[in-house]
Amino acid sequence: MDINYESYKIFYTVALYGSITKAANFLYISQPAVTKSLQKLEQELGITLFNRSPKGVTLTENGKIFYNFIKNGVESFMNGEHKLTSLKNLETGTIKIGASSTVTKYFLVQYIAKFHKEFPNIDISVTNGLTHNLISDLKKGSLDVLIVNLPMENDEDLEITECAILHDGFAGNLEYKEKIKKPISLEELVSNYPIVTQKEPSNTRTFLNNLMSSNNVKFHPKFDIVSYGLVKEFAKIGLGIAYITKEFAQDELNNNQLFEIPIKETIPKRSLGIVLPKNMICSFATEKFIKIITN
Repeated sequence: MDINYESYKIFYTVALYGSITKAANFLYISQPAVTKSLQKLEQELGITLFNRSPKGVTLTENGKIFYNFIKNGVESFMNGEHKLTSLKNLETGTIKIGASSTVTKYFLVQYIAKFHKEFPNIDISVTNGLTHNLISDLKKGSLDVLIVNLPMENDEDLEITECAILHDGFAGNLEYKEKIKKPISLEELVSNYPIVTQKEPSNTRTFLNNLMSSNNVKFHPKFDIVSYGLVKEFAKIGLGIAYITKEFAQDELNNNQLFEIPIKETIPKRSLGIVLPKNMICSFATEKFIKIITN
């Protein structure tokens, strides 16, 4: 049986994406070439590897078994390619970063600027989105590294390194500062004042939901907003009290546009994390970018 590496790589990529079209786009080859390669592989193996449907492809039971063996081999080759790339000077290339728009604006920009100054010939691609979508892209190889709000669900395929500590709290404009001069409980806060917070399923909102639940507080925010920037804007014009990350609201707090509301309960610290696939070796560019953040 004479099956080359490219056939295995194509099979591996189609299995990852569950789509011949997406796999073809990722590999920069035509869709008919992918289909032909899969058909030839199935003929040589004498088994059907995929179930085909208008919605895409899924692995058959035999395909799943085959994938479990092929996966380690293909990833080993890819690791070798990355290692060779890492030996080259950083004269060309791209680093693909995933993060929420909030983390990008208030945390990542400073490090991206520093990286670009040191390695001006490396292109930088930043993808904003929800954490679970970014994780999917990371596993498929569409992203090199993620910077996300922690905690996140455990995943045995991912390696997470804490890179910054965050402190959450509640803040309102001067009107609410005058109304609430002494520390109040979370129960009093949500019962008597409108709360502005990010929409589910953001990690920040999940953390807030867990905070309320752990303190036996029933919680239904008045304003549910996707954008963290708009959460602050709603609070600044007096529409309610915002749940904020203090490190991401320093300008508003320092300029007295927002004031922290004193809460009786202790709000646990959070953190930002660098997320990488456990089974892949970073490119040299990614390693350099991570060092800039962690140093």
